[in-house]
Amino acid sequence: MARTALVIIDMLNPYEHEDAEPLRRNVAKIIEPMAKLVARARTREEVELVYVNDNYGDFTRDRREIETQALNGRRPDLVEPILPPPDCAFLPKVRHSAFYGTSLEYLLGRTDVDTVVLAGQVTEQCVLYSALDAYVRHYALRVPPDCVASIHHDLGEAALRMMERNMSARLALSAECLDR
Repeated sequence: MARTALVIIDMLNPYEHEDAEPLRRNVAKIIEPMAKLVARARTREEVELVYVNDNYGDFTRDRREIETQALNGRRPDLVEPILPPPDCAFLPKVRHSAFYGTSLEYLLGRTDVDTVVLAGQVTEQCVLYSALDAYVRHYALRVPPDCVASIHHDLGEAALRMMERNMSARLALSAECLDR
């Protein structure tokens, strides 16, 4: 049976970096629809929920430490509603793509995933590069615009257009993106 994976990218963020202020404003807009999307994914047997998060260059950190750092950051209100459930996969990453240096490709292959839904931050960086890596691996791709946050609005919009045009991504609101 073909399955869908909902991949949540870099949402455990302490928001203490250079471009944090515009990102925080944009993340605040996606938290509610993303929390609902995660909740919906958890009720569907055919959806694999996977969190992939930057380890911020600290290779000794595990999931709990990454969560704690984010919750102790500047905007725990942007972290708490979308904390990874204990029963879902959590993969630390080191660069922009959710695939680069992680076991995501292996996990998706083992769980018969053929469609990848990407949500998270930053649209024009990590989401875009993850979309390209999903596309070159022949996954059907979906991106809910109401569940991705950019730093720069114009670049985020351009990234969404690129994903749609160049990577055959279906842009669908979060309420529809898990439907086959």
